[in-house]
Amino acid sequence: MDSQFWNTMSNKQIRYEALVRAFHADLFRYAFWLCHQRTVAEDLVQETFLRAWKSLDSLQEAAAAKGWLITILRRENARRFERKQFDYQDVDQDWLEDEHSEGPEQTAENQQLHQYIARLAEEYREPLVLQVLLGMTGDEIAQTLELNLNTVNTRLFRARQQLRELLLQSPATGASQHG
Repeated sequence: MDSQFWNTMSNKQIRYEALVRAFHADLFRYAFWLCHQRTVAEDLVQETFLRAWKSLDSLQEAAAAKGWLITILRRENARRFERKQFDYQDVDQDWLEDEHSEGPEQTAENQQLHQYIARLAEEYREPLVLQVLLGMTGDEIAQTLELNLNTVNTRLFRARQQLRELLLQSPATGASQHG
């Protein structure tokens, strides 16, 4: 076997393994957020890394890796809906166990917040989740969603504003109980 070929394959393998180590957890969290099912999230992440392996040579900058992988994952998730027709119904969502939870009250608050975020229109929900869950910057979100930075900032502002309104209307705050 040609040594140059072997070195190239070895370098590709090293780069790929570094990507998996660095971003697997973030990709899984985001995939789970999108689909709310552990097994589907695992499949999405696996398909994402398979496509990443096939296209690894197209990744020119290491700094762009996270956004590149998120874009692949989003497209994989969209392909799920192209392949299959779903019966839509209200179903209780599975929740990842929070090992750092402060107790049942905190868990209830987290679930309520998750439900409120899920109520946001996708155009507001998606950038908010990318920022909060994955810690992406406005520039990274803009690149991932193929939007300009001003649009991303506007959507993040509106998402937070709508979320704040939902929280203020919540019976737990008492704001809506007494008018």
